[in-house]
Amino acid sequence: MTKTTHRAPAGTAPVLGVRALNRATLDRQLLLRRSADLSVGDAVAHLVGLQAQNVKPPYHALAARLEDFDPAGLSALLESRDLVRMVTMRSTIHLHTAADARTLRPLVQGALERELSAFRKGLAGVDLTALAALAREAVEAEPRTPKQLRELLLVRWPDADPQSLGIAARCTLPLVQVTPRGLWRRGGQVALTTVAAWLGGDEGTVPAPDDTVLRYLGAFGPASVKDLQTWAGLTRMREVFERLRPGLRTFRDENGVELFDLPDAPRPDPDTPAPPRFLPEFDNLLLSHADRARVVPAAYKGRTWKGNVSYPVFLLDGFLAGVWRLTQDTEGGTALLTIEPFEPSGPSEPDTSGRRGKRGGPLGRGQREELTREAERMLTRIAGASSSYDIRFGTVIDA
Repeated sequence: MTKTTHRAPAGTAPVLGVRALNRATLDRQLLLRRSADLSVGDAVAHLVGLQAQNVKPPYHALAARLEDFDPAGLSALLESRDLVRMVTMRSTIHLHTAADARTLRPLVQGALERELSAFRKGLAGVDLTALAALAREAVEAEPRTPKQLRELLLVRWPDADPQSLGIAARCTLPLVQVTPRGLWRRGGQVALTTVAAWLGGDEGTVPAPDDTVLRYLGAFGPASVKDLQTWAGLTRMREVFERLRPGLRTFRDENGVELFDLPDAPRPDPDTPAPPRFLPEFDNLLLSHADRARVVPAAYKGRTWKGNVSYPVFLLDGFLAGVWRLTQDTEGGTALLTIEPFEPSGPSEPDTSGRRGKRGGPLGRGQREELTREAERMLTRIAGASSSYDIRFGTVIDA
């Protein structure tokens, strides 16, 4: 079947250029200016969750978005179970409010179950209903690590693929990662139980998707139907947008693709200044649109990844401009933040890690000063255990 992209009829909707889309999205992502009013919990709700495959990214993401962010505040909300870590959109771990854990997971449940078609061979002869019941009984008796859960399921289905069994449990059950996993400077291995066991009450029911579409537009709009589907991992969402159309505004991008938006959502002037921002690996800003040109210049597409590894990135003038890495010596009390622009400006030289790349880009003095100030601000929040900081401009990682 040939896929088609819906295009607005010429002349029927205002055109939003790349910079206009960039500024609108940054504003809603709390990246055009940091919020001084939103609490950590309210920010996570507004952003409809944060990517959280690793422990640190949600902390780095909020440090870039909230004026007075304190990592201990996020950690406390995980301990109190007001926030949870679980698989939702795109079958990836997200940090969500407890309320969203009960609604967003049921919304994407069908997509997660469809994912299992890729593991049919490893699950031959496995009754998924029985698997879900056995896994639920095990993790609700006590939280289990993924390895423990796989081993338990193998007793029942010894001929199945262990990895496929673990994925089947993750896709059929709403499993959350219990603390201390995810806590600031404490950490711990992944251990799983169900939403109902961790939060109490039921696990929620499948909601009408309308509210989630509106929330997505509030955090990522203006956006197309395909953008929403990319963010959520859902399909056939056109009819939802059509149902909502009377209450929405419509635009088109420079390629003629129809975009939807909340009528009163901010759409700043394209020339609005955008300060530098340091974002974590897997930040949703870079993953939540089918067309990422509003943030990622064409020349840099794919340069923040190497295999399955994603690098932390930084923005200049609102657009992806390079990567960064932070190394900390907890015993010595020092932290080193290396800023690596993409644009080359000199011959290839080895960096301190032994990798080779091109010397950092031709940043102007003003840009370096802005990046340094932003880096210092970030370090005071996320490298608090270090007594001294060093900020350097290094080499581009060849992704």
